[in-house]
Amino acid sequence: MSDEPPELDLADCLQRVRNRDQDAARDLVAHLFPLVIRIIRAHLPRRTSEEDLAQEVFMKMFARIEQFRGEVPFTHWVSRIAVTTCIDALRAQKRRPELRWADLSENEADVLDAVLSNESEKAPDDALASRELIEKLLGMLKPEDQLVIRLMDLEQKSVADVSRLTGWKSPLVKVRAFRARKKLQKMFIALSRKERT
Repeated sequence: MSDEPPELDLADCLQRVRNRDQDAARDLVAHLFPLVIRIIRAHLPRRTSEEDLAQEVFMKMFARIEQFRGEVPFTHWVSRIAVTTCIDALRAQKRRPELRWADLSENEADVLDAVLSNESEKAPDDALASRELIEKLLGMLKPEDQLVIRLMDLEQKSVADVSRLTGWKSPLVKVRAFRARKKLQKMFIALSRKERT
């Protein structure tokens, strides 16, 4: 016997939710929670309020459930709500202070030194320090720029995937990705210059 819950009949569950069935609503949330929390964790660097953000996604989903027409899979529709909610949360943070060399941990500074001097050998703890440095640099970008970099460069999603998740047209995705990469490059160069002075 399998410990996994039985597969959810999404169409039936949605109909029951529309008829105000509380058990169906709980089943739907349980079914979608792994997807929603994965999106939140991938797109919101500061994870202190991920449960609150997930709750906000589900509140929006239930408030708009009558708008779902079935033109796209329900999980795609919910994914778009989750991504939009993350963008809104990033906008609300409104903090993108300039990153200084002194703000880096010792390991992050070592990683940056290694990159700047083209050292090929890395210490075992550089992976974590590299990730932390990337998160700090991404945190200085606008929410839309953060999102496109995370999706395309960190998660290796295609332009079509990003377009589907965000609702942006393909040319906009390409332009945003190009500009966001340029901004990151400028920040990285500025940070390396500050270290040398």
